[in-house]
Amino acid sequence: MLRRRGDEAIGSSMRILQVHTRYREPGGEDAVVSAEAGLLTRAGHEVIPYVAENPTGALPTATSLALSAWNPGAAIALRQAVRRVRPDVAHVHNTWYALSPSVVGALAAAEVPVVATLHNYRLLCANALLFRDGRPCEDCVGTNPWPGVRHRCYRGSAAASAAAAGMIAANRALRTWNRHVRLFLALNDFARDRFVRGGLPAHKIRVKQNFVADPGPRRQPPSASATVLYVGRLSAEKGVGTVLEAWRTELAAPTLELLVVGDGPLRAELERTAPPNVRFLGRVAPSEVRHLMLSSRALLLPSVWYEGQPIAALEALASGLPVVASRLGGIPSLLELADERWLPAPGDPSSWSQALGLLGDGAEVDRTGAQLRRRYEAHFSEQVGLRLLEEAYLDARDGVARHGVW
Repeated sequence: MLRRRGDEAIGSSMRILQVHTRYREPGGEDAVVSAEAGLLTRAGHEVIPYVAENPTGALPTATSLALSAWNPGAAIALRQAVRRVRPDVAHVHNTWYALSPSVVGALAAAEVPVVATLHNYRLLCANALLFRDGRPCEDCVGTNPWPGVRHRCYRGSAAASAAAAGMIAANRALRTWNRHVRLFLALNDFARDRFVRGGLPAHKIRVKQNFVADPGPRRQPPSASATVLYVGRLSAEKGVGTVLEAWRTELAAPTLELLVVGDGPLRAELERTAPPNVRFLGRVAPSEVRHLMLSSRALLLPSVWYEGQPIAALEALASGLPVVASRLGGIPSLLELADERWLPAPGDPSSWSQALGLLGDGAEVDRTGAQLRRRYEAHFSEQVGLRLLEEAYLDARDGVARHGVW
């Protein structure tokens, strides 16, 4: 099979080394890594996973964090893997903290072109979220990461925050990312702007959206359902408390039920204070999430931090499911909704109550779902995702920037 990059034919086979540190609690980033590997493999490419696990236990964790700025052992191990598999390109996802940025230097030293996806703000911010004290924080963007130590931004620990800030500062001084990565992939223009302000070279940062598989057609329009969904982690930055407060005061329509899918540190408190017509399902299988997306009325995305590109939101688009989402960060451009009433203010129960009121209008619900399905087909399908990945790898391999040569 051949695809095309502009007027150039693209051969179907590349050998891609996929570098990633798994998260202790699997989330969207791990799902993206897995989905990209599957998509590329089905298209005829060879994907070689190079996966690390962060240690457990106090002493191994402390030792690994102490080496998080530059881990020589991780670099040596990766160089050995490169000699064995001889990849055409390496795609780096998460290096925090067991791998460390040393692996990027090792890949460049072995003359392997490096593509790196900027899934979060780890290169700018100690907690990777640009979020502190319940609201977005950009104090360290374009300056230095040390305020994160004072505020204990990473896991509430001064020592762990110092390790995270030290990793950022050391590799900024060494210019590790600027020198050794050929192409960065940001999830949206909003994130790209923050990384440029944070010191990454603008000509090396390309916007490449995530993708999800097509779940197939809906059996009924969204308006036929009385179920509203939240899918995600139950933690402060996700803003679920705002939705529950709005649900209590507005209840969009008396017959609607809110299903909360996911788990996290706030689950017990949220369950205890939840209003009527709210049910907590905990973690469910991906197949069940897809079923819920195809049989619900709307998805709620109440985040109060700068979300990247939530898989749940993309799955809603693929399912023709309307999304009520916070007007924050890159989410408005992800949805590109003509009616801004679907984009309430983050953390504002009154604004969310008004937005929930839209769910009572069946015709509006169906129109919005159809609009988002069209947006999925144009920008977030597997076909689009494969084309963008292949173009990124070929451009990194050939040294082709968006506006010239690196």
